[in-house]
Amino acid sequence: MTIQTGEQIPAIDLTVMGEQGPEKFNLLQRCQGKKVVLFAVPGAFTPGCSKTHLPGFVRLAEEIKAKGVDEIICTSVNDVFVMAAWGEAHQANAITMAADGNGELAAALGLSLDASGNGMGTRSKRYAMIIDNANVGYIGVDQKGIDVSSAETVLAQL
Repeated sequence: MTIQTGEQIPAIDLTVMGEQGPEKFNLLQRCQGKKVVLFAVPGAFTPGCSKTHLPGFVRLAEEIKAKGVDEIICTSVNDVFVMAAWGEAHQANAITMAADGNGELAAALGLSLDASGNGMGTRSKRYAMIIDNANVGYIGVDQKGIDVSSAETVLAQL
């Protein structure tokens, strides 16, 4: 079952690259008392994700944060090293690049994607959500292309 507006996000650990190496954080704890934009991509360095989705959030990060957003988090079912390298390649300094290495967040949200037909295994669907004090205020899941999960759509929803 897919997470719905008004529901609390799950207490799943994600991994980021810290100064001393990989560091875990609990998404539920991280979002308590904050407004967070969380967006997910099927894969770092893939065409749509690299040409449109992540660059849109990089370009609009300041405007999004000016609307009261405390943090923007990008997640993908990739390892933390890939997520860190992808963030560096796109100068995504204003975005937390978080690995959902085993796809636990995608599964808990009901947003797993079977990409095994393309040799990519289980991934995350492309989505974006606005989380307010750990509860989903907006969620947009794209079936094809980048529309309801785009940075422009998220900005308009804030």
